[in-house]
Amino acid sequence: MNHFTKQNLLDFPSRYRANLINSCTGYKSSNLLATKNNRGITNVAIFNSIIHIGSNPPMLGFILRPTTVSRGTFNNLKETGFFTVNQVHKDMIADAHHTAAKYEDDISEFDKTNLQEEYHDDFYPPYVKNSPIQLGCKYINEYLIEENDTILVIGAIEHIYIDKEIIHADGWVQLDKAEAISCIGLDGYALPTLLDRFQYAKPDQETKSLLKN
Repeated sequence: MNHFTKQNLLDFPSRYRANLINSCTGYKSSNLLATKNNRGITNVAIFNSIIHIGSNPPMLGFILRPTTVSRGTFNNLKETGFFTVNQVHKDMIADAHHTAAKYEDDISEFDKTNLQEEYHDDFYPPYVKNSPIQLGCKYINEYLIEENDTILVIGAIEHIYIDKEIIHADGWVQLDKAEAISCIGLDGYALPTLLDRFQYAKPDQETKSLLKN
């Protein structure tokens, strides 16, 4: 196996280092965050840092890079208080990836891709049409990560739109049926396949499959 020390990592060219560190920790979720400012201009951007914060109350978080340059998503959600999180379907990966391009704040990425806005139940920002799982969220808080000046943004999940065919009786969502993709590093996309699902683990009890028994 190759062995890289911290000093090796710091000595690498920045793009090589970014690719290595972003991909070696495993598959990440791939979501489009959509917002709209008070002037009605929409924004949609791809994020691979969405994390589960809690289910009671329902909350999620995501990491925002330093705001030393304009961040349309952050500016809009702070301005209006709301954003949507939309799982990337396998048929939209090229357009989803293109949303990482740096457009001016008065240009919507919806106008530069084949991605389409969709609205549900008078929620202010748009959802992304054809996304198999759509979450409507309210901004709650933010925490500065002092070590690298990034921001952890916390949102409350207020709405979930999801195809009933991919939800099991116990509420578990089978993502492979939704053809929702995952991300490898910053620019690789994969379609995971479910291998198994297991019962809740308890000490000294056999691990049993929920799908095969």
